[in-house]
Formats: sequence, structure tokens, C-alpha cells
Amino acid sequence: MSEQSAQPEYRIEDLAHHSGATVRTIRAYQDRGLLPRPERRGRSNVYGDAHLARLRQIADLLDRGYTLASIKELLEAWDTGRGLGGVLGLVAEVHGPWTDEEADRISRAELDARFGGTPDEAAILEAVELGVLEPLPDRETEEYLVPSPQELAVAAELYAAGVPLAAITGHLRELRDQVEHIASRFLEFTTEYVFARYLEHRPPTDADASEAATMVRRLRPLAQQTVDAELARAMKLLATRHLQLHLSPHAPPVKDDEPRPVALPAGTVRAVQSLVGTDGVADFIAAAAEREVHKRTLDTLASSRPIEGNLTQST
Repeated sequence: MSEQSAQPEYRIEDLAHHSGATVRTIRAYQDRGLLPRPERRGRSNVYGDAHLARLRQIADLLDRGYTLASIKELLEAWDTGRGLGGVLGLVAEVHGPWTDEEADRISRAELDARFGGTPDEAAILEAVELGVLEPLPDRETEEYLVPSPQELAVAAELYAAGVPLAAITGHLRELRDQVEHIASRFLEFTTEYVFARYLEHRPPTDADASEAATMVRRLRPLAQQTVDAELARAMKLLATRHLQLHLSPHAPPVKDDEPRPVALPAGTVRAVQSLVGTDGVADFIAAAAEREVHKRTLDTLASSRPIEGNLTQST
């Protein structure tokens, strides 16, 4: 860093140290136009605080899931004076917490005690894979961050009620696919009817991005409130049916035309959506299943029919 200049100046190695990026990454960003070229001083390249701030911006956007191509668009908008404050505010609003629940910590000893007192390495690894637990590094005692204490508490209650850990994690995987589908539909719905007008420009203007961030804050609780209300309605309806089924001496007849839920992989649903759109998913899957059933029926009939040549020879 230069001692003669009022503004800090960095060699590329110093810039890498302060930003957390590698020298190779900094040069790659320069080649892609994400980072301004340094000032040339004799044989040396000199970087300033603007370069450091830009590197930190890029790292923050990458952490939020943005690609380098989309980051370049945002930064170009900023550099041409269109403003980035509203866009970054929208990014922060969407990336922020979608629940009031606060993360907690738990030691390995406490964790084992809550789940029967016997260490289960396979269960721990699966919980980490699912994100239910996050290992905390550099600790004298083995500790984990718990992003959702409520989710862990539910798992502990189910385990205490006699549900095996493998069944609990399997159920969570299935539930997660279904909930992600619900979230995807809610986002498609609100984008079409609410957010499309704010996202007409790529990237959106500063004013549009600010308005969209305000709308996200307003609509944020609606997804959970809707799911909570519908889950309560469905649980009451289906729990009553289950109770009647198990209390009745005779099993109630099942109507042939009554719709029945079927769990499908999230990837299958997304693939069908890309072909026929969201509204056509159920009809497409039903039609594909019916076509397969008809095909197998025809194949069975054809294979069971005697061949005329064999009949003639036998007679």
C-alpha cells in the first residue's frame, strides 16, 4: 500500500489478500469486464478501494446464487449511471430470511441424547446432507448449527414416538420435493400477476427494483399463511377419514373416480412443465400414464393370440 497517496493503493497480491479472491480470479474478472483495469505506474499495476469494493460486490452476488453473466449486467447498469442500490436492495430482500425462526446451536452430546443416547454416524451425515445440521468448524467440542430448531424438534418428537430415523429423513426428502413444487408455483403465480411489470427491463431500473423489494416484503408472509391454512384444512379432512377408516369394522369402499395423490420426483414435474406449462402438468401425466396402460394391454393381447401359421401346421 502506498504511504504517499491519500487513497489506499494495492498491488494485485495485496488486493487478493484483502478481498479473499485469488490473483488468478482477479485477472479473470478483468478479462471478462467485471473489474476495471488497474492504473499503470511504471512497470506496476495499481489498484484502489474501488477495485476492492467491486470484488466484494461480486463475491456477495455470487454467494446469493447469481451467475457471472448476470452480475456483469448489473454492474454495467451501475457503471452507466442507472443505479444499483434498488437492485441490491431487491437481492437482499429476496435472499433474506423467509421466517422469524432463529438458528440455534447444539453439541454432539446433546444431539445424541435427544435421539436415544446412542451415536448414529449415518443419521448425522444424512442430517448434514439435508441441511438440518451444519457442522461448526474450529470447535474444541463437536457442535452443529441448527438452521431450523423447529424442524429438529419435530424429528425428535417423531423419533420419541417410535419412528425410525431413516423413515424420518426419507419423509423429509419426499416432503421437500413437494414443498419446493408449491414454492415454485407460488413464484410463477406472483411473477405473472405482480412482479412482471417490475422486471420488464434487464436489469430492472433502480426505481422498479426498489418497488419490487417493497412488494416482496408485503407478499413474503402470504406463501406461508396460505400453506398453513390449506395444510390445516387438509389435515382435518384426511385425519377424519383415516380415523373413520380405522374405527370402522368394515373398510369403506373406495370410489373408482376419486382422485388419489401420487408423489412424483421434482425433476419429472419440472420437465413436464417445460413441455406443456404448469396448468397442463396433471393432464399430461394422466394422458401419458393412460397411453402406457393401453399400450401394455394391447401388447398382452397380441402376445396371447395364437399365430395362424402354427395353427395351420398343427392341423
